[in-house]
Amino acid sequence: MRELFTADAGPALINITLLAILFIVAIAIARLRSLFAIVMLSGVYSLVSAAWYIAVDAVDVGYTEAAVGAGMSTAVLLGAMLLTARTAKPEKPLKRLGPFIICGATAVMLIYASVDLPGLGDPNSPANTGAGMTYMHVNWYDMGIPNVVTSVLASYRGFDTMGETVVVFVAGLAVAMLLGFGERSLAETLRSNKKKGGKGKGGDAS
Repeated sequence: MRELFTADAGPALINITLLAILFIVAIAIARLRSLFAIVMLSGVYSLVSAAWYIAVDAVDVGYTEAAVGAGMSTAVLLGAMLLTARTAKPEKPLKRLGPFIICGATAVMLIYASVDLPGLGDPNSPANTGAGMTYMHVNWYDMGIPNVVTSVLASYRGFDTMGETVVVFVAGLAVAMLLGFGERSLAETLRSNKKKGGKGKGGDAS
């Protein structure tokens, strides 16, 4: 029993530490008003999430979170900051009540749904007894490569992966067009127009 506790103590401590960091970062994001700090902390949240996914053996999800969440999303949000103010407006306390109730209800439902999930690494779980084990057995004979995750993503569910790639590409292209693809940002244009308008009015008044 002591050996079992010692063997499980390391991964459990890593999971608790990463989840605690995620909780602290999420609270900081909810309380900050500086949009730049919020965007940076969102990138940190995605990186810690990616590390946690890898810690629970979801390596492909971890790589996706690191690339899309910490990389692409952070770059897009930094570009979007050029179109708006750098500080969020203060909100009335009562306006926070609705989102707080929704988040609390969602957390309760997720916790309730997780009660019936199998334990991590359970040999009798559906992931280890169903289609997952079939891919483990036939992967080498079908593909000739040892990485089963690559075979599933690029071949067995290749059309699904291609659809996801197209969706991410179109979304990134749409955001780039909204932010001003290769042109001056809208905020800079508005500021220049405002300065020109102010000079015009000043000239008319004089």
